[in-house]
Amino acid sequence: MTKTVYFLAVIVMLLIGFSCANKNESTKNAESLSTRISEKEADTVDATNDFYDNAETYPLQLNKLEVVGEITNPGEINFSELPLHSVIVKETVLGEDGNTFTGAFRYDGYSLYDILNERHLDKKNANDFKPIIDLFVEIENDKGEKVVVSWGEIFYPNHLHEIIIATKVMRIVPSKTNELWELPVNNKLVVSSDLITERNISSPTKITVKSYDIDLEVEKGKDPLFSPMVDIYLENKKFETLSKNPTSIPEQSLHTIFYGRGRGIHSTQPFTGISLKNYFEGKIPQTQKAMREGIFVVAADDGYRGVFTYSELCNRNDQAEVLLLCRPDVETDGIFRLFPSCDFFSDRAIKGINAIHYSEN
Repeated sequence: MTKTVYFLAVIVMLLIGFSCANKNESTKNAESLSTRISEKEADTVDATNDFYDNAETYPLQLNKLEVVGEITNPGEINFSELPLHSVIVKETVLGEDGNTFTGAFRYDGYSLYDILNERHLDKKNANDFKPIIDLFVEIENDKGEKVVVSWGEIFYPNHLHEIIIATKVMRIVPSKTNELWELPVNNKLVVSSDLITERNISSPTKITVKSYDIDLEVEKGKDPLFSPMVDIYLENKKFETLSKNPTSIPEQSLHTIFYGRGRGIHSTQPFTGISLKNYFEGKIPQTQKAMREGIFVVAADDGYRGVFTYSELCNRNDQAEVLLLCRPDVETDGIFRLFPSCDFFSDRAIKGINAIHYSEN
């Protein structure tokens, strides 16, 4: 073996060793995080400023959960390979006499972001519409209950890892009343951005990745991209046509750093429009089924479309509104446009909107 070959062989071996060391270090970090969360003792004497570690943490019974649908690598989830995340939730459900508060909790578990991150997409409509913003996931449990979560809620929000499969729970106990809320027993889906927490179903068993089935003609690069009106469809029936934003709904301005996944920074100017939550209030009944299964599809003149869930638009606890903008003076890319202030990227800021469809899955 020549000196050059020997030297190169040594370099390769060193690089392999360095790579393995980094991988082992990453694994150790994930395991360390898991250990810190699961084994941390309750701070019953307020030794720290953390409000969310003052009570005992209880394990939740974990059942098998699989991922299927429009992916090339379906199968059961190996939770041991995923890091734990924590979310805090004030759980409240619909009731006959108003909303019913059921407790404040810290949940520890595994985020849908991590669960789906290495599932390779195989969109059934990819030949017609390649973008991923028409995707959503349907989560079912052992009781036959199901909820929907948009792909945007999982991968596009300003705050990641806030939708989890919870495997541990801790009460957030009020210091004066010491009220102890009833604890769940089984693992559960927890969507921490929901105001009314009807999507927090117990014992999920299956996550199905889907692209929304709608027949729209796609004309990529259409110029001009223009529609003078927006047709509103509720359960496949035309409900209303808008040629301007209703004056009965007050406009609001939201400041943003408008940033695209492809082209980066677009602008730092505010967007002004009406809240879609306010527009649909009274038009769509606020029911458990709507909160769990309601889906909006916002479609543009060129066939571009994005999916939002009912809870994502109309049931938020963070006031991150989705605005409908109307600019009659804009002859291209107009006159209606969406601004989802909940998103980090601008991909779902759909322009040239000509229809909004709503259905309960």
